[in-house]
Amino acid sequence: MRGEVTPVAGAAEHGAGGVRAVVLDLDGVLADSLAVACEAFALAYAEVVGGGVAPVDEYCRHPGRYLPDVLRLMGLPAAMADPFVRESNRLAHLVTPVDGAAGVLGALRGRGIGLAVATGRSGGRARDLLGRLDLLRLVDHVVGSDEVARPKPAPDIVRRALELLGVAPADALMVGDAPSDLASARAAGVRAVAALWGESDPATLLAAGPDVVLAGLGELLPLCDPRPAPDAPPAARPATGGDGLAAPGVGPGGVDGHAG
Repeated sequence: MRGEVTPVAGAAEHGAGGVRAVVLDLDGVLADSLAVACEAFALAYAEVVGGGVAPVDEYCRHPGRYLPDVLRLMGLPAAMADPFVRESNRLAHLVTPVDGAAGVLGALRGRGIGLAVATGRSGGRARDLLGRLDLLRLVDHVVGSDEVARPKPAPDIVRRALELLGVAPADALMVGDAPSDLASARAAGVRAVAALWGESDPATLLAAGPDVVLAGLGELLPLCDPRPAPDAPPAARPATGGDGLAAPGVGPGGVDGHAG
């Protein structure tokens, strides 16, 4: 996480009940891949554009978005995409999973929570990276930006993930580390959860208006206790916020997808 931020109190009203599914961004949320993405971007810039300093800082202001969209927004040649992907793949062995990622995903699966990854990467590259990180076996579905009509911040990728999981928006969370993730979640009718340990500046992410803010991936677990049986006594239910979610900040301790 970049800096100390007080979590937002309360989540938006999206209906009560247990969470049946979680949709997660990949880069920054499950994979520590920013350094590799920046290196691949700089190499692609040098190859296609030539001399001068690559605008890496500006590139980093577009986390979570599909690389072709980022290149267009930055006024850079679309031809940078191919060398970016080549260099990202060459350096993929340097990408590591976010601390605790396998344990959290495994715990959620054990609770019967459906899991999908919805990423700014292409689907093939996302599945390859998840496989390298030994996380692919822990998720039910992976949806890449090339597998929907409109990438984030449009809702298409989240809607597709929910369709594959067979879950209604009111029963799901979307965890992302970029404003585009949160916008995609809201547009799909899904509760938007901000991941402060990811690639965005925390102030920028908070300004995007998340429903819930988490400082670490492990804090996702209290939000995702299984839906209680209809006859379960009230005392058996977890402490929740106004929408049936555990209160933000409660929990244990606290490139495509950057563009790519």
